[in-house]
Parts: sequence; structure tokens; C-alpha cells
Amino acid sequence: MEACWGLRPVNSSEGGLEFNPMQDYMILSPSQAAVVGVLCLLLGLLSALENLAVLYLIASSRRLCRKPSYLFIGSLAGADLLASVVFAYNFVIFHVFHGRDTMTGFLLKIGSVTLTFTASVGSLLLTAADRYLCLLYPPAYKTLLTRGRALVALGVMWVVSAFISYLPLMGWTCCPKPCSELFPLIPNDYLLGWLLFIALLFAGIIYIYGRVLWKAHQHAVRLAEHQESQVAGMVRMRLDVRLARTLGLVLAVLLLCWLPALSLMVYSLATPLSRQVKEAFAFCCMLCLVNSMVNPVIYGLRSGEIRSSAHRRLARWRKFLWDRDLQGKEEAARSSVTETEADGKFTSDHTPESCAAPTD
Repeated sequence: MEACWGLRPVNSSEGGLEFNPMQDYMILSPSQAAVVGVLCLLLGLLSALENLAVLYLIASSRRLCRKPSYLFIGSLAGADLLASVVFAYNFVIFHVFHGRDTMTGFLLKIGSVTLTFTASVGSLLLTAADRYLCLLYPPAYKTLLTRGRALVALGVMWVVSAFISYLPLMGWTCCPKPCSELFPLIPNDYLLGWLLFIALLFAGIIYIYGRVLWKAHQHAVRLAEHQESQVAGMVRMRLDVRLARTLGLVLAVLLLCWLPALSLMVYSLATPLSRQVKEAFAFCCMLCLVNSMVNPVIYGLRSGEIRSSAHRRLARWRKFLWDRDLQGKEEAARSSVTETEADGKFTSDHTPESCAAPTD
């Protein structure tokens, strides 16, 4: 317990030297810390702006707000937005500036980071389930998944994610249990439990996407067979296939970005880590920011409805700026005419006495 109490940031010292048990986790050299700081700033800022744009495009469109598919995508963008800000800020404060917190403050921060990434994976699972229902049960899709049910599912997902993420804050710490070699105050048994939960989410996503992509392949074959005589439902089917492939690409990016960090977490449970492995883990965590940055790019490039929403917003802004520019020019012209008339009136009504005609 002494190590836990030593995490309090008061000017505590032992033998006249400042005591900081977290120092063992601050393993980056000054040059490495500088690189991490720059990467967090650039990736975090770009990811936040991209996800904020996606949220704005969805929220500003009543049509998209009513669709469960885009509610789930909005949840994913919101989780990635929070992850970009929370993770980048806390990572820089810890590894670059060697910031200190009370035990409660630190657990709150690491729980918030865990929440954002857990909710991101959970949102992707709900999005996959949405595509599964849409492709396998198209006639009953709107009845099975209403907007209200989608909101309830999102609420449950966020509550469960928050509960699991803040378990260390509620007392599940490593004092006096063995601590993780990657995260201060986090016990190995909690890390194992969280990894199993994430593995369960990934397994569900992979299974659902396997079914979705197989169904999408079957739809593509049907489209090829009926290419000459398309019926009305084929257009909708084509959109579903494209969206399924888009989300499959999101899943592939998610696995590529998360597997290195998750693999090192699993490895840390089995054997002690060297300083080089810990440094590698710090840089692997940057891939999580890359994932949050890539997701909205995929939506913008492959989602026709989000692109349409963006085009409408840009058209409105251009029209607004054009009308404002024309209004400014008209006001300037009216002002110029008024000043000219006023000058003429002033000259005729207020002629100086030296220039006035003499009177008898």
C-alpha cells in the first residue's frame, strides 16, 4: 500500500529526494517524448476535427438523424472524438511532462481513456449488427430496429463500457496485488478481464461481418445476374452492399491498428517486459489515434449520404457568403449614391458668402 499512497502528488520525499513510484512507467527518452508529443498533437488534432465534421454532418441532417445506421456511426465518431482529445492530452501529460495526480485523479483519467476506446469498439459492434439485420431481413428491418431501439442499445452499450472502464476507480486496483507493467495502479487480473471483454467484442464483430460480407457477396452476384432488368429493390441492395464493404474496411483498419497494442498487453501478462518493449508499446498506442483518424475518412469517401450532406452544407455556406457579398456591394453602392446627393445638396444650399451674388 505504500507505493499506492506514494502516488499522491504532494511534496512527499524520502531521504530528501522526491519520491515518485510512477517513474518506472515514464520510460521514454527526451527525444522519444518529443516525437510522442508531436504525434499526439498532430494525430489528435486531425482526428478530432475529422470526427467533429462527421458528427456535424449527421446532426445537421434530419434524414440521417432518423436512421439507426447513422446513429451508430455517430456514436463511433463521438467515441473517436473523445478518444482523440482524452488520450492525446493524458498521454502527453504523462510521458512528455511527467505530470502527477492523486490516485483518484489518475484512475479517473485512465478510466476515461479506457471508456472512449471501449465505446468505440462497442459502437462498431452495434453498427455491424445493424448491417446484419438490414441485409438479412430487409422487409422487416425498419420494424426490428427502430430509432428508439437504436438509442436504447447505444445507451446500454455506453453504460456497460463506463462500468467496466471505471472499475479501477471503484476500487479494483493493484494494491497490494501485482501491478501491470504497462499501466500504473492497474492489476493484471483487471487487465486480463478487460482484454477478454474486448476479445469478445472483436469476436462478435468478426462473426457478424463475416455473415454480412457473405450476404453482400450474394447480393453482388444477384446484381450481376439482373444487370439488364433491375427492379426498385436492387438500388437499395446496391447501397447496402457498398455500406457493408465500407464497414468491412473499417474493421480491417481497426484490427491493424489495435492488434500491436493488444498483443503487447497480452504479452505483458505472461512475462516481464524490457524497457525496449515498453517503449515500443508507447508508440503502438499511437496507432489507436491513427484508427480514430482513419474512420471518418472512410465514411467521407465511401458513404454517399454523408457526402451528400457535406455537399448541401457547402452549397448553403457558399450561397450565404455570396448573398452576403452581394448585400455588402449593394449597401456600398447605396451609400456612395447617398453621399453624392448629400454633397450636391450641401453645395447648393450652403454657398459661401464670398461666392454669393451681390444684392441691391
